[in-house]
Amino acid sequence: MTQLDITDLSQKLETGDLKDRKLALAALRDVPAEQAVPLIKKALNDQNGQVRSMAIFALGIKPTDECYELLLKILQSDPDYGIRADAAGALGYLEDPRAFDPLVKALYEDVDWLVRFSAAVSLGNLKNPQAHDALIAALDSKEVVIQQAAIAALGEIKDLSAIDNILAFAQSDDWLVRQRLAEALGNLPSEKSTSALRYLAKDDHSQVAEAAQISLNRLAD
Repeated sequence: MTQLDITDLSQKLETGDLKDRKLALAALRDVPAEQAVPLIKKALNDQNGQVRSMAIFALGIKPTDECYELLLKILQSDPDYGIRADAAGALGYLEDPRAFDPLVKALYEDVDWLVRFSAAVSLGNLKNPQAHDALIAALDSKEVVIQQAAIAALGEIKDLSAIDNILAFAQSDDWLVRQRLAEALGNLPSEKSTSALRYLAKDDHSQVAEAAQISLNRLAD
């Protein structure tokens, strides 16, 4: 992309209508991170929430030295829970190990379930086994989606010590919980996992049964 193109995108982010601003952000996927991030920053305080969300996501996939601090500030201080959730998710994409403690704090303390959900998912992306305690605690959440995220994340961090905890969800009424369990067990090789997956492979819901069979094949390989 030429400097002329970069200048055009910059102008659209500053003065363009909503459609132009969205298209400009989307076009930054083809721009190197060092050039893209200064333009992305122009949209972080956009009046439109969708534009802000797009900009925050872009920071997660265009890593530079600035991105972590920008996302951390948003996670810790933005009044919009949706924007904080976006920041938590982008920190997971960024895969910066410094995000571990702020994400654990968000999972424990944020007042909104969507932020806690995003934090749990991102802790899985970081693949830090020290997330065990926070994710086990999240299994007791009143929000089913947070239980789903915690189960998935425990699989992502390959936490064999959590097998008994997540097997408690094998007969959950929520099929998505059972599906997340089937997927997670595929990352946790053990006799208990194999036995549970054989049970889940007979699940009444086709997506649960399919996920269980895929995990069984993975463990067999």
